[in-house]
Amino acid sequence: MRHAKRGRKLGREAQHRKAMFGTMAGQVIQHGRIKTTVPKAKELRGVVDKLINTAKQDDLHARRQAVKILKDKTVVRRLFEDVAPDLDDRDSGYTRILRLGPRLGDGAEAAYLELVNYTVE
Repeated sequence: MRHAKRGRKLGREAQHRKAMFGTMAGQVIQHGRIKTTVPKAKELRGVVDKLINTAKQDDLHARRQAVKILKDKTVVRRLFEDVAPDLDDRDSGYTRILRLGPRLGDGAEAAYLELVNYTVE
């Protein structure tokens, strides 16, 4: 029974899900926004928000925690030098989900997950 078990499984095993969220969080930090499904966006929002809160501490331990999740030092550098200082005036709510409607092909509910300071170019 899954009593009091939080979070969606998304049809994946734990290791796959963890790797997927690390990759997707890196893409959000690197590009500012990504297009995905609504359930993935809802789960990923917590991962990205926790990474930004960690990056606000700006010490060696925080960097090592971020590298453990993101696996790419260039993305970690961007998180600590560009993203976290831009969102320093906020305490939480660093991301937003913009629903796009059903995706062509499989009909899954698509959405953008973007940082709140993201500007469309």
